[in-house]
Amino acid sequence: MTLIIVAIILLSFLLIATEKITNVNKAAIAIFAGTVGWVLYICYGTDFVMSQHYGEYASFLDSATSSSVVVKQFIAKRIFLPYVGEAAEIVLFLLSTMTIVEILNNNGCFDFVSQLLKTRNSKRMLWSLGIVTFLISANLDNLTTTVMMITMMHEVVPSRRQRMIFGSAIVVAANAGGALTVIGNPEGLVLWNIGAVSATNFSMSLIIPCIIAWAIPTWMLGRMLPSRLDTEWVVMPYRGDDTNLNTWQRLLMLFVGIGGLWFIPTFHNITKLSPFLGALCVLSILWIVNEIFNHKLMNADQMIQRRTPRVLQYGVIQMMLYVMGVMLALGVVKETGATKLLWDFLQENINSVWIYGVIAGVISSVLDTFATAMSFIQIKQNVEMNDIYYKVIAFCVMSGGNVLAIGSMSGIALLKMERMHIGWYFRNVGWKCVLGTAVGFMVLMLVNL
Repeated sequence: MTLIIVAIILLSFLLIATEKITNVNKAAIAIFAGTVGWVLYICYGTDFVMSQHYGEYASFLDSATSSSVVVKQFIAKRIFLPYVGEAAEIVLFLLSTMTIVEILNNNGCFDFVSQLLKTRNSKRMLWSLGIVTFLISANLDNLTTTVMMITMMHEVVPSRRQRMIFGSAIVVAANAGGALTVIGNPEGLVLWNIGAVSATNFSMSLIIPCIIAWAIPTWMLGRMLPSRLDTEWVVMPYRGDDTNLNTWQRLLMLFVGIGGLWFIPTFHNITKLSPFLGALCVLSILWIVNEIFNHKLMNADQMIQRRTPRVLQYGVIQMMLYVMGVMLALGVVKETGATKLLWDFLQENINSVWIYGVIAGVISSVLDTFATAMSFIQIKQNVEMNDIYYKVIAFCVMSGGNVLAIGSMSGIALLKMERMHIGWYFRNVGWKCVLGTAVGFMVLMLVNL
């Protein structure tokens, strides 16, 4: 049965990697793999429990007689629920941060970005977009940041080719910025939740490699643009639901939202509670402030008509379901004992964290970055705080996701929004990202050797 479960997960990953060919949603595949895997596991639960959890099962029985029903109860309460809890922590954190950015965007708190785009200088616009995206994605998820920035850019730049270049720069910046912090993407959040990294050490170790992996391809993309752009500016900056908030109110909401997210690592260190609770706390405060400032619009039911892009609404739900499915699928593989056997084999034949990083980067160029990162995180048996292994994996899967764009949610969003082809992306952007990744990887090696 272990071989069947592993085969189902591997086939699912193959379908996820070929989503552009099969046109089957990868979130649906991940959910299917996770649910079917656990159903098969519990059908042969006695064998798995006796081999992997004999001591725990013996204490669970006490004076009860072992039976198939008791085994299933033990699996449901002691084995399955912890994996559901781990996945739910990530999903709830994503839900909180995505709601935060929607509230901020609807209230015009990111209008300063539109002001930065009021230029015909292509280099200035490119670097303005890149820097703002890099900073925002370090605090918010990559997909939300990418869609928001591409939407703003789309309203200013009429040329499709130029939008493809600017959009590619946004994706590279979003992925690099997201890998910089533990709250910037689901991979970092998982590492933080399981105690594999601390927030400060993780960011300080990756700050220079991530900046290099972003700056080099951005500089090279700038050489593809003309010195002057033909732009179309809207008369007034976009303010979501036509909110009437003044400047200080929008700044206050931005401070509560983004500043609150910065406080989450401190909240976690003080309380030891899950980070998603801190994110929910920030969301609740921001929500209250939003309702106070917009009470007139609330009463007039004008806040119902939101202009959130449909690709973001669909992508948010897809991302949360996808994260849940992948974590459940990999969890059941771990419970079969297959990951321990794989780790022991790798330790005997490949005992270099840098080789693991290169392999992870290559895989993540075609397979989703989250699935790749979780696979490499799960196979490592002993969790050691701030182990270089986790930082290398986090950096390499991020960089691999930039090579073909299909390896990350933000890249897929770009391909859909601008109707881009993978071939064009790799010829014009992907190989530049490989160069930036190589330099950043060498810097990471030099610092940690």
